[in-house]
Amino acid sequence: MSRRQNKEKLAALFSAVSQGLGEFYAAPYRRTFAKARREEDDLFMMLVFSESLGIPNPATYYTLELMPELYDRFHDWHIRMGMEHSPLDGFRCC
Repeated sequence: MSRRQNKEKLAALFSAVSQGLGEFYAAPYRRTFAKARREEDDLFMMLVFSESLGIPNPATYYTLELMPELYDRFHDWHIRMGMEHSPLDGFRCC
C-alpha cells in the first residue's frame, strides 16, 4: 500500500468516527433543538405579522419585505398558535 492510500483510509476512518461521535452527542438533544427552533420561528412570525395582528411594531418597514416569504408557512403557524382561522382580514389561508 502506498502512503497516499494510507492517508486516504485514515482520513475516511477519522471522518466516520467524527460523524459517529457527533451523532452520539447530538441525538439526545435533537428534539430539544427542534422545539427551540420552532419557538424561535414562531416568535419571528409574530414579529413579522404583528402589525397585521394589531400589535404596534417599530420595525414594520423592514418586516414588510419578509411577509411574502412567510405566507406559505402562515397557516401552520396560526393553527399551532391556537387560532382556528386566519386572524388577518385580507388574507385567507383556510
